[in-house]
Amino acid sequence: LAMSSAASTSSLPSGLAVLKTFPDVLFIPEIVFGGLVWILVASSHVLLPMLQGWVMFVSVFCFVMSTTLLCLYLCGAHGGSSFWVTLVSGCDKPQGLSPPCAAVLQAYVTITYRDIQAVTGGILLVYQENISAVVFAFLATLMYVIHKVFALLRWKSS
Repeated sequence: LAMSSAASTSSLPSGLAVLKTFPDVLFIPEIVFGGLVWILVASSHVLLPMLQGWVMFVSVFCFVMSTTLLCLYLCGAHGGSSFWVTLVSGCDKPQGLSPPCAAVLQAYVTITYRDIQAVTGGILLVYQENISAVVFAFLATLMYVIHKVFALLRWKSS
């Protein structure tokens, strides 16, 4: 994997080259892990609607943003413009703090559900789905953070 640089705008990846450059290749695990988070949260028992609603909003928003940016890169929508690096850096801003907060909230819901399950003898499957959602939420957060750091480095060098 080559590190894409914005010092020369022609080195911004487009087409299938996106899948060969770092950090842009991280779109794929972002989409996979982010999609798994909202699928697992949606399929589990919603214990705390306000908290899990936020987790769903963040995971769906980040999933849509990552998918949209990947499609725009694949289509070559940047057209060699240096403004594209600033635009992508700005689009990554909402993905900075929201996923870590959502992952922590999902972990809190899971711990709360574990405590309720211990008292009531609830179904183990729902607890396991919540644990899986927490694991994938933290993995998605890690991918977003790594992608964000390297996108900011690319922006700084442009």
